[in-house]
Amino acid sequence: MTYAVYRFVQHTIRQAPEGGVTFEAFCMTAGCRAESGGFEDQDDAQDWCLRHTGRNPGHDLFRRVVTDYARVLRDEE
Repeated sequence: MTYAVYRFVQHTIRQAPEGGVTFEAFCMTAGCRAESGGFEDQDDAQDWCLRHTGRNPGHDLFRRVVTDYARVLRDEE
């Protein structure tokens, strides 16, 4: 007969700096599918929004997405 023993171990999740951070923006004006693409610098994504609005009056609502990476670490006992 075989028995299984389960041991519950605490884990912590933290941002993984080596993964970097990506900033993106998407125009939310009806019918517009413009998107900035990913930038490593938040200012570049914001500049894209400003340029897009300047070229397309009325396109003034954006969805901004910030993506980072996380690592799960087993807590020490």
